[in-house]
Amino acid sequence: MSDFDLKACGVVLVRGEPIHSFLLMKHPDRWDLPKGHVDPGETDIECALREMEEETGISPDDVSIDPDFRFTLRYKVQNKRTKGQVKQKKLVVYLGRLEVDREIVVTEHDGYEWFDWAPPHSIQDKTIDPLLASLAEFLEQ
Repeated sequence: MSDFDLKACGVVLVRGEPIHSFLLMKHPDRWDLPKGHVDPGETDIECALREMEEETGISPDDVSIDPDFRFTLRYKVQNKRTKGQVKQKKLVVYLGRLEVDREIVVTEHDGYEWFDWAPPHSIQDKTIDPLLASLAEFLEQ
């Protein structure tokens, strides 16, 4: 038995070299990454790229994944998906650089925004801020 009950994977999409912006998707009450739960038989990176394409319309062919960045976070969740029970969730996020400017096609969210890359960020303290802090540290190396 693993140490988590749920697993989600996603991509933090960035533009520019050096990075000048990153993409977040709008939920009714928060900003989040294009991410989702792993399907049976799917690898973490396959899940992350599938979710990115489903939620943004951006093809994996238009993105280069940095092989050296992989952010992992574990936290507790309690929602409709867990039927009100408290579950352990593992989030895995990859860094994807948009190589070809593409229009975002919103399918599962209220909208999107390209945020300026200007660390430190204060957007959402549970997952987004730790991810962006880790990315900023990675980029400084």
